[in-house]
Amino acid sequence: MKKYFVIGNPIDHSLSPKLHNWWLKENNIDARYDKIKLEDHEIKNFILNIKEQKIAGCNVTVPFKKTVIPFLDKLSPEAEQTQSVNTITFDNGDLVGHNTDIAGFDTAIKKLNFNVKGKKVLILGAGGVVPSIIFALKNMHVQEITISNRTREKAENLRDLFNNLKILEWGNLTDFHMIINATSLGLNNEIINLDFPSFGNDKLFYDVIYNPHETSFLKIGKELGYITENGKTMFVYQALEAFKLWHKIEPKVNTDTFKLLDHD
Repeated sequence: MKKYFVIGNPIDHSLSPKLHNWWLKENNIDARYDKIKLEDHEIKNFILNIKEQKIAGCNVTVPFKKTVIPFLDKLSPEAEQTQSVNTITFDNGDLVGHNTDIAGFDTAIKKLNFNVKGKKVLILGAGGVVPSIIFALKNMHVQEITISNRTREKAENLRDLFNNLKILEWGNLTDFHMIINATSLGLNNEIINLDFPSFGNDKLFYDVIYNPHETSFLKIGKELGYITENGKTMFVYQALEAFKLWHKIEPKVNTDTFKLLDHD
């Protein structure tokens, strides 16, 4: 039986095993997918286990999406440009890092029917999935992307990766068409202590967190009359892309898929 994992720290909130094991069973694949919490010093040996095929592949979540890169042989073009890896495959003796977050976010926004072309977007946070979101937004031809992060240096690092990014001091908010919470604030029901003005009901509050279902950030957005959406659709479709890379099969996504995740 092949073994797959998602690695991260924290990892308890991850529903990846639930989703991947559902798809494995549906497609009669003899494999098992689990989650494992690692520390920085454990990453190298874990990835060596993939190289030795004791583990067939893995997903990577915060805070290791960049940490894993030095231990890989190749990166996909998207992973190279974003310097962010969320899926590792073993291909012809090489460990390859992929970024399926980009496709996941792109699909999620398209399914919302929220047209971001020519819009101003504010992203709260500068780690983890943010490079993937910026990459996807640029492909959607947004007018302007602004980053606000509690540590300004991390936002500056993103500006080295991507041209024309604006940086806003944490706590300063002006008018945007879409605000994305890409911080971990909300995983444990923490409150983002920012004063969000009411910009009008044609705007979108988007949270990459999918568990819990509604973070305090989204509750604030709803109270202000925004369109609100959590990261569940993005999560499902980035997982679908990883599943395809490993198993060469496209799993089904339907209402049952989302119900499965709602029941956690």
